[in-house]
Parts: sequence; C-alpha cells; structure tokens
Amino acid sequence: MFERYRRLMSLAVAATDVLLINLAFAVAYWLRYDLQWFAAVDAAFYVPYRSFIPVSLALTILLLGIYRLSGVYHLHRGASWFDEAYQVLTSTATGIILTVFVIVFFFRPFLYSRLIFFYAGVLITLFLGLSRIVQRIVRSHLRRKGLGVDRLLIVGAGEIGRTVMRNIVAHPGLGYHIVGFVDDDPEKGNTDIGRFKALGSTTNIARLVKESAIDEVIITLPWMYHRKIVSIIAQCEREKVRVRIVPDIFQMTLSNLDVEDLGGVPMIGVKDISIGRGELLIKRTVDVLVSLIGLILLFPLFLLIALAIRLDSPGPVFFTQIRVGKGQHLFTCYKFRSMHHGADEEKEALQDQNEADGAFFKIRNDPRITRVGRFIRRTSLDELPQLLNVLMGHMSMVGPRPAPPAEVQRYLPWHKRRLEVAPGLTGLWQVSGRSELTFDEMVLLDLYYIENWSPLLDLQIMLRTVPKLITGEGAY
Repeated sequence: MFERYRRLMSLAVAATDVLLINLAFAVAYWLRYDLQWFAAVDAAFYVPYRSFIPVSLALTILLLGIYRLSGVYHLHRGASWFDEAYQVLTSTATGIILTVFVIVFFFRPFLYSRLIFFYAGVLITLFLGLSRIVQRIVRSHLRRKGLGVDRLLIVGAGEIGRTVMRNIVAHPGLGYHIVGFVDDDPEKGNTDIGRFKALGSTTNIARLVKESAIDEVIITLPWMYHRKIVSIIAQCEREKVRVRIVPDIFQMTLSNLDVEDLGGVPMIGVKDISIGRGELLIKRTVDVLVSLIGLILLFPLFLLIALAIRLDSPGPVFFTQIRVGKGQHLFTCYKFRSMHHGADEEKEALQDQNEADGAFFKIRNDPRITRVGRFIRRTSLDELPQLLNVLMGHMSMVGPRPAPPAEVQRYLPWHKRRLEVAPGLTGLWQVSGRSELTFDEMVLLDLYYIENWSPLLDLQIMLRTVPKLITGEGAY
C-alpha cells in the first residue's frame, strides 16, 4: 500500500515538473521576444513561439532524464529544501548547457536567442523550487492524515534505540510513525517510553510485522548481538519488510562521529558534544542582547499584564518558584501569576486529577487558573518575566524546559542529561507539541537539542516559536 502511494507521489511530482518546465519556457519566450528584456529583438531575428515548442519538449525530456539520474526524484527522507533546490539548480544548468550545445553544433541554421535559455534556466529553477515548498506542505498535511507514513518497529530500547526515537520525534516531517519497540530485557521490553509502546521481546517481531502492518524495522542492538541481528534480518526478508541497522558505534549519539583520513586509512572517533567556549560566548551574547531588547520593547506590555492580573484577582503580580538549572544549580524563576494566590498549597489535593505522565503535573482545566491567567498561559505571556532570568544568566533563550526540584527527584538516570545545559525560555519541546507531549518525549527532544546544538538551530527554534505563541497550539 505504502509503495503504491510512493509511486503515485513520484509520478505526480514528475507530471508537475513537466508542466512547470514548459510553462517556464513559455514565460522565458514572453520575456525575451514580447517584453524584450535587456536587449531589443530585431524584426529579422524574430522567431514565433511555435518554432520553440520542439525545443521546449526536448528540453523537458532531457531535464527529466537528468533529474532522475542525479537523484532529484530520489532524495533521502531527511533532505532539506535547500538540498532539493540545489539538486534542481545544478541539474537544470546541466540540461540548459547541453541543449545550447546541441543547437549550436547540430542546428546552426536555427535562429535563437541565448537569453531565452538563460531565462528558462532561471525560471525552471524558480518554479520547481517553489513547487518543492508546496509539495512539502502537501506531504506534511497528508502525513498528519496518516498517508505516506512509514510504520516503524524499533528493535532495542537501550541508548541507541532512544536516540533513534528522539531523532524521529524531533523531525516529524520525516513521515515516520513508531508503532512500538521490542527488547529482550524484560524490564525494557515491558515498559513504555512516553507514547512509544513496549511490545515485548524480539520473539514477537514476525507476529508484530503481520499484525501491525509494519513497513520498516530499525535494529538498534549492540554489536555483541550480531547473531540475533542476522536472525532478525532473515525474518524481515521473509516478511518482505525493509530493515535498517543503526551501528553500535553510534551508541553515544547518531550525529557525533568524527571521520578523519590517515594516509588513506579512515579513522572514526567520537566528537565532543559539549558546547565549546567560543560557541558558549556566542550563545550568551545572543541571550543578553535579545533579553535586554525584549525587556525594553515589552515594558508597556508588562505594565498592561500586571494591571490585568491585579484587577482580576488579589495577590502579587509575579509568581516565583525555585527551578533547577545547568549542573543542577538552583535559581529563582520569574513568571506572571496565572493562578489564584496560594495555589501551590492545593497541588497535593489535585494529584488524582493529574493528566500528565512521568514527572509532569498537568491538568487541562486546572481550577486554580484565573481568567487572565488562562489567557496569558495559552499565549505563553506568563513566561515573559523569564527574560530577567535569561539576562541574569540563569536561563538561555533556547534550551530544555526549566524543571522544579520535586520533578528532578523523580528523574531516571537518562533524564538527568537534560540538566547539562541552561534551561530555555523556549525549546524543541515548545515548538513540537508542548503540553501534548509526554514527559519522555520532551526529554528525548531536549537530548536531541543538546547533542545537535548550533546557533542556526537556536534561530530556527526561535522563529518556529512565534506562530506557536500566536495560535496557542499545545498550551493549557
């Protein structure tokens, strides 16, 4: 079923490319011969469009062949839009050059303008590049509907398996749905990780593949289980299911290998995943500038929110709470008060209404929240005072969610890795579902952020935060 969907999508993309290539050539003709951009066309050299139709069709066939050979239609699942656009650009340039070469050497009597081919190349790249954006939006929409999604079974729930899970959670656009995982360790094989279901031991693989319509199996077992890995691969081949193996060398992280060449001998090492001093300086500089500018520009909004809180319910404007920062150092976290005064004392009485898992405490319709509080929580305006924490160095603009000490006491050992960096005002957890995420999923996203940090990743997260704040998606 999935393979049929994939073939139909490939045909649809190719058909769209055919239309856009010919449209681009028609527009190029219009720009050159009708608008006469950059250079006038002498009447003696005017060529009607019908004379270019065979050229346009030949160029289309040539480009489709080049696109196919160069991998435009077979980019790997995690390829970015820039990867696609670059492939289209280089392939189109190759096709245009070959077309001009053929015309110059084999069709010399044919009157043509070189500018029309330049225009065509630019327009084809532009049109196809824009079409890839539309296709990504359509694919994302279809995947949310469950179409074009690969159903995965992960073999192994150790560090490698969790790394795979957090990478998939961090990239929902990849179109993967994790049905669950299996592990021969009785405790791991029967303990869910967030929404990821524990499905028992590896002896269940053949049955699960059939019953759960698995499209792909990802094996994340350590190297010492090579006999079992071979056996699992054989099972998958019999069931005609794709199987991939994550090498044990990736145990620390999937993205932290350092490959060097020693006189033709490849050497693989593990990169240091800690953020260097220079990078920390860049991150801190950005934090200070953004928080300072934010506090100045948002000061009138601070006054309005403070006034609304005071008019809505008695009590202080700000709510302070001890949170755990980098290296498990404690700090005072500032927020606008969104609950009635003394709400913390009522938390224990509401434990039976807790809707969250793990160390979380969340109630969708928390009775302690005030009218103004409900609005500022939905829009995350209650967290604006944390700009003070960022300015003082307790927090960063981007990072893991700051956790209270009581929550940290309930952490499993692998959860504590999120305390290796400063907590953030926003983060992958906020732009990937916020309150809709389970605790383990939030931790997986935090670990992915720590292992893959870069200034560009921080910028992407901050830009993705804005629409989330406007829509209030995932907040309550």
